[in-house]
Amino acid sequence: MPILCKPVVAVPENIVTLDETLDMAKRLHADNPKLNLALRLIRNTGVLKRHTILPLEETLRHPGFEERNLTYERHAKKRIPPVVERALKNAELNASDIDVIIYVSCTGFMMPSLTAWLINTMGFRYDTRQIPIAQLGCAAGGAAINRAHDFCTAHLGSNALIVSCEFCSMCYQPSDGDVGSLLSDGLFGDAVAAAVVRGHGGTGMSLERNGSYLIPDTEDWISYAVKETGFHFRLDKRVPTTMEPLAPVMRDLVRSHGWDASKLGFYIIHAGGPRILDDLCRFLGVESDAFRHSRATLTEFGNIASAVVFEALRRLFDEGEVENGASGIIAGFGPGITAEMAVGSWVGDPVETAAKARREAHVPVS
Repeated sequence: MPILCKPVVAVPENIVTLDETLDMAKRLHADNPKLNLALRLIRNTGVLKRHTILPLEETLRHPGFEERNLTYERHAKKRIPPVVERALKNAELNASDIDVIIYVSCTGFMMPSLTAWLINTMGFRYDTRQIPIAQLGCAAGGAAINRAHDFCTAHLGSNALIVSCEFCSMCYQPSDGDVGSLLSDGLFGDAVAAAVVRGHGGTGMSLERNGSYLIPDTEDWISYAVKETGFHFRLDKRVPTTMEPLAPVMRDLVRSHGWDASKLGFYIIHAGGPRILDDLCRFLGVESDAFRHSRATLTEFGNIASAVVFEALRRLFDEGEVENGASGIIAGFGPGITAEMAVGSWVGDPVETAAKARREAHVPVS
């Protein structure tokens, strides 16, 4: 089975605290009749800080769509290579070992995709396949994992590199004063992530089954209005209710693999907001702590779109408490409303697994 290895996630150096976010909203939208509602919703997100590629005051100035997109490209080329290098190291592979690069981003646009630049500058083979995904939003992290799984299953022995680049601050629109826009101004953060899916070998999550589901007639609940000033985020107030129809879909996918979604060993869930996590815990019948890595990501980095599942997974690796063979699920949610889900088992480090077995059996090392 293909193995999803330990991801690498990097956030920019500029920090925006909750207090700064609230002050910004009060200062820029003082005359908005729904300001108090927006402030309450922002406080309830649980986001204590976020990171942005530009300082806050620069982010608040809108220089135009062209300049914003150039900023996106410049920072992507600056920040992605070191993350990719570390992800390859985590997987114990070189750039020349990669057969496909899956690049996901919904906050900037380049053609050709950044995959072409990566191939030309980082030592990837010139026959490396390119799969850029631009319009699945926050669900794209899960989708990238699933497409890597599909590719490595179809092409046995192949290795896939996933890159997520989300500079959500480049979508800030000073003139948008609706509640959904104000809430998003206090929810989203910037991050870059990378992870390798190995066709054989490696340590991490064995990808065994995946699925996708679109809730009917919800395509306008999360969307972009594309205007002269760029991408204007649109968020319907019904989005937090979507876990009720999605939880049964997740249960069915896990059940088709012979497992119980309420009794898995680990959960990597997109942190769209606290209600998303709270409702899904309730509908799946799991304790709140089961989603601790998603909650921590939301608190410390905000909603970093497609990079969320990689940051939550990185935290799971660092915690180091997953039992070898433990069952788990990764789920990303985004526009559509779309869910992208992956089910699999934990494959521990062979050396550490053997050492643990010896310790438990009190067998000395020969």
